[in-house]
Amino acid sequence: MALTRSALARAAGVAPSAVRYYERAGVLPEPARTAKGYRAYGPGDVERLRFVRRAQELGFSLGEIAGLLDLAVSEGDPCDDVRARAEAHHADVAAKVRDLERIRDTLDGLIAACRDHAPTDPCPILDALRHDDDPSA
Repeated sequence: MALTRSALARAAGVAPSAVRYYERAGVLPEPARTAKGYRAYGPGDVERLRFVRRAQELGFSLGEIAGLLDLAVSEGDPCDDVRARAEAHHADVAAKVRDLERIRDTLDGLIAACRDHAPTDPCPILDALRHDDDPSA
């Protein structure tokens, strides 16, 4: 059963523009063409596109997704490679969470130091942004 780009996008839960983007990025192969030149996607393309969407929701980059897709189609390989990639991604996410928590805490302190309706001349938020020092330090 051949699907159009729009039908593929609907089936995978993405916008048609995402299908074009993923094709250009190389995580979705160029589809076969009908005799009239129309793109013809199949059920495997729906599955692959859903895989890409779910991996992106978990924060994997397109490069990382391409690597996971390569591992997904290679039969007989141990799951260790997939686990190692997931663990590395988890470590990256944990580092980003720590950075965001540090930023949140800094903003909390700056907001707490700010006096409502005071002139902006002694504003602690603006002062922190004016200096080269890390305001979270």
